[in-house]
Amino acid sequence: MSPNYKLIYFNARGRAEHIRFIFAYAGVEYEDERIPREKWPEVKKRMPFGMLPVLEIDGKAVAQSNAVARYLARQYGLAGRSEWEALQCDVLVDTLGDLKQVLAQFRMEQDPIKKEEKKARLMKETIPFYLSKFEKILSENNGFSVGNEITWCDFVFAVSLENFEHIFGKAALDQYPALKALKVKVYNIPSINAWVSKRPATES
Repeated sequence: MSPNYKLIYFNARGRAEHIRFIFAYAGVEYEDERIPREKWPEVKKRMPFGMLPVLEIDGKAVAQSNAVARYLARQYGLAGRSEWEALQCDVLVDTLGDLKQVLAQFRMEQDPIKKEEKKARLMKETIPFYLSKFEKILSENNGFSVGNEITWCDFVFAVSLENFEHIFGKAALDQYPALKALKVKVYNIPSINAWVSKRPATES
C-alpha cells in the first residue's frame, strides 16, 4: 500500500512545486495543504524546524524540500539508474540552489539603485556563468540533466526555469536552447501537463 502523504506549504509554487511534480509524474495521490499567510504563525509552532514545506508520511512530519524530493525520487524511480547518477542529481540541484539564493537576494533588495546594480551583475556575470555550464551538461546528455532519462533533477530545473522566465521575461532563455527544451519537455509530460493545467494560479 502507498503511504498516506500530506504536503504542507503556502499557496505558492516556491520550494514545493518540484515535489508536486514528482507526485504528478508517479501518479501518487496526496493531500496538497496550502497554509494561508495569516495562519502561518500558529502552524509554524508545530512544524519540525519552523519552516515549510513539510511532507507528512503516514502522519510523520519530514522537513527540507530537497530531502523530501530525494526520498520520493528514490521511491518512484526518479533518482537515476546508479549511485553515480544519484550523486550527479544532488550536485546539480545543490548548484542550482546556489544560483537561486543569489536570485532571492536580488528580489529582496529594497534599495532601487542597489537592485539595478545587482540585476546588471546577475545578467552580465552570475546567470551566464551558471546557465552556460548547465546548458553544456544538457547538450552532452541528450537533453537530460543526468543520464538519458527523466530524473527529479529535471523537475527542479523545469520549475526553476519557469520562475526564471517570470522574473526576467520569456526571452531570457533564448541563448540557452537546451535548457529551454528541457523545460518544454518536462511540461509536456502528460501527467505533469495535467497537474499544471489544474493547479492554483499563483505569482511564485
